[in-house]
Amino acid sequence: MIDRRTLLAAAPLWMALPRLAQAQTLETAKVLCGFPAGGTTDAVSRRVADKLRGGYARVALVDNKAGAGGRLAAEETSRATPDGSTLLLTPASIVTLYPHIYSRLNYGLRDLRPVSTACHISFGFGVGPAVPESVRDIKGFLAWAKANPEQANYASPGAGTPPHFIGALLTKESGLDLRHVPYKGSAPGIQDLLGGQVAAMSSPVGDYLPHLKNGKLRLLAISGKQRSKLVPDVATYAEQGFPALTISEWYGFFLPGKASDEVTQRAAAAIAAAVSSPEVVEAFAQLGLEAAANSPAELAKAVADENAAWGPVVKRVGFKPEA
Repeated sequence: MIDRRTLLAAAPLWMALPRLAQAQTLETAKVLCGFPAGGTTDAVSRRVADKLRGGYARVALVDNKAGAGGRLAAEETSRATPDGSTLLLTPASIVTLYPHIYSRLNYGLRDLRPVSTACHISFGFGVGPAVPESVRDIKGFLAWAKANPEQANYASPGAGTPPHFIGALLTKESGLDLRHVPYKGSAPGIQDLLGGQVAAMSSPVGDYLPHLKNGKLRLLAISGKQRSKLVPDVATYAEQGFPALTISEWYGFFLPGKASDEVTQRAAAAIAAAVSSPEVVEAFAQLGLEAAANSPAELAKAVADENAAWGPVVKRVGFKPEA
């Protein structure tokens, strides 16, 4: 079901689309995705690009510029012609977290103009067969970890990712030595979680959904401000006494930094219309994502606020910036 608040927020944008589209339909639009085909970012890119085709642009394509943790696509966008023909779809961390964990980036916040979010994602903390069935919440896991320090570990999709920092904050907050096991993506980590090679994993909620239904994994906590509509019975970290672990992420669209107000508003209207469509809302839900568009100004504020918030977190967990 479409979130009524999302529709109302997006209405001024998508209602303006017919007038804007008639004036400036592009021949070709390219959505740059910094991750390989088949992943969540790619899937979001393709769902929205399908809806841009025929209105925003006669042809809308997805171009996977995978590499460097999504940085290559951001770099290419920053150098692209700012006429609306090149859009970047990226997780928030590329623009909010990366400035704190990489000592050198070939793009900055001024090089990318915020357009609109596409969806929101929460992170979950799950356990598999290595942890007793009796463990059903975070405090239960921490009690088990304290009693079994040699088995107390958690996986993540990679060092320096938001799920990694959530696990690192849990380590700090609990005072326990929870060892981090980084993987190259969620899929291999989930497989080892299922096999009992790791005790727990911090990862996007959608990664767990297929395995929750058959009882092979248990989700102990959600990182969002509120419980996820996808797993409403799972309490947030804050509800369980860990408010510092309230961290969520969005996927957002950006234009080259020099894009005009008119180009930006037209792109925002098209994306809001796409994200509000029932087909996209349902497709996102299947991926563990909650569809949500906003305005360029709202996205710009979110980028600034979250960029400022990540600095103290990175410093607290002691993560050293990489090259």
